[in-house]
Amino acid sequence: MQTPIWLSPALSGAGAGAIALAIAGFTWGGWVTGATARQMASDASRVAVAASLTPYCLERAKADPRSVELLAELGAAKGFSRRGIVEKAGWATPLGSEKPDGALALACEQALAVR
Repeated sequence: MQTPIWLSPALSGAGAGAIALAIAGFTWGGWVTGATARQMASDASRVAVAASLTPYCLERAKADPRSVELLAELGAAKGFSRRGIVEKAGWATPLGSEKPDGALALACEQALAVR
């Protein structure tokens, strides 16, 4: 069986077009792989949980008998050590959890800094 003479250039053009479309889609079109989409969803859920639990953290900070000294220590601290102070105080440990949530500690620390 003989293939038509136009078939080879048509298939080459379709392949080149598909490659160009994929490059444009992933570069400028906002396309992502499944793993990247899962990571983005996971990050967004962590941020949403931290935002919803921030009032809980602020209430724990307010009710803590050592809050005055810990807030003074928090005000004097710089950088990443501020989050550690909130974590060590136990304000960023959600109910039912045994360890503090890092995203919640960061959100709580930022909210306490505004006060």
